[in-house]
Amino acid sequence: MLTCDHPLPSDRYNDRVEDYLRVTGFYHASQIGVVQNQKALVNALIERWHPDTHTFHLPVGKCAVTLEDVALILGLTTDGLPVTGMTMICFSALEAECLHQFGVAPRKSECRGCCIKLTWLWELKENIQLTDELSIQSIGHYSWGSACLAHLYRGLCRASCYNCKEIDGPITFLLGWAWIRLPYLSPLPREPHSFPLANRWRNWERDDQRYRFLNLAHFRKAFDELQEGQFVWVAYAVDRVDPNIIPPEIYMQSVVWSATVPLVSFECIEWHATDRYRRQFSFVQGVPQQEQNLDKAHGEVLTGPKNLNWATTLSHSTWVMHWTNRYHYVLSELPMPSQHPLETYMYWYRSKYGYDLNLSNLVGQESDDDNQNMDEGNQDMDDDAEGMDEDSQDADNDNEELEPQPVPPPTSNPIPQEHPQFSS
Repeated sequence: MLTCDHPLPSDRYNDRVEDYLRVTGFYHASQIGVVQNQKALVNALIERWHPDTHTFHLPVGKCAVTLEDVALILGLTTDGLPVTGMTMICFSALEAECLHQFGVAPRKSECRGCCIKLTWLWELKENIQLTDELSIQSIGHYSWGSACLAHLYRGLCRASCYNCKEIDGPITFLLGWAWIRLPYLSPLPREPHSFPLANRWRNWERDDQRYRFLNLAHFRKAFDELQEGQFVWVAYAVDRVDPNIIPPEIYMQSVVWSATVPLVSFECIEWHATDRYRRQFSFVQGVPQQEQNLDKAHGEVLTGPKNLNWATTLSHSTWVMHWTNRYHYVLSELPMPSQHPLETYMYWYRSKYGYDLNLSNLVGQESDDDNQNMDEGNQDMDDDAEGMDEDSQDADNDNEELEPQPVPPPTSNPIPQEHPQFSS
């Protein structure tokens, strides 16, 4: 395999396009390059996700991806209007909206369900000029970062079900969070002083190819043995991130990063449970209150005829209003009655969730054996290419002799036997 590391000048947008991207708040996200996936790490994180609390359960306590993370890792707008409104399933509603926005409408053959094919939009781009500056500027008034975070939470909630075998959503964002919070489990960063922070690991596989082949057992064991001090609770302090690379407009929205609020994106409602991981915002963590019940709004999907305005529909309007009043729910330091609040919290946490903090002993060994065989095969391939056929034959013989291991009965939070695959 040949790899070219010759530096090429970065592609430049048309100046007008760049201005539009900056106005809408998507310029920084548009600068993120290709970040190679690490499926085993994502699977290990899915095993630790609890949909009822919207947090990862690690031996050192609860933690989660936050609005602060989405602002600094992806560079998206976090303080703004909720991303909600009408969803149109029928073709006639879609046709009317396109006529209103563009003056032309696609034919049915140019649509698939309620979605417009990219070929029609591409032809539209070539023949129409955007002149409605007010409409373009209004895009930047929305909290696209909270909508992105909502879809990540929803993907994690679905993937944590025992019968789910795939995950969608912003996986690059999830990986960036894990590598920043758990730096000893990250690949070598190639661009440590770039923004958005996701670009730290752009094309990381070129310098750290061995990291690609770390298996689920490796990350599962690392999480089981996680010690206090290995997880970075305050990940964006000046000793870890150069404040000079963070644009001022990103810091201006930091007031809402710790708010305990719902995350809204049309039918998707998830919960930003910052009161359960106060240490990520430099606050003292005490025993949290009962987890928030989102009722029917959690798990809503766009199937069937749902031409609804999600901002006003009964199941969602309360959560939309809660986000609108987000400034009232920002975390603040509270007086703690106990002299040792963290010890009290950890005692409560381990008493309630200790049964699922060590996952290596709760699953069968079959998948781990398969991963080990894969790594050994990769090592043999690298060491001696001439013995490839012989190694493959040995692997086939081993697989024929391998008997499935018995799997223990599932606990209240079962670990899926088949790990999620990744949809494009």
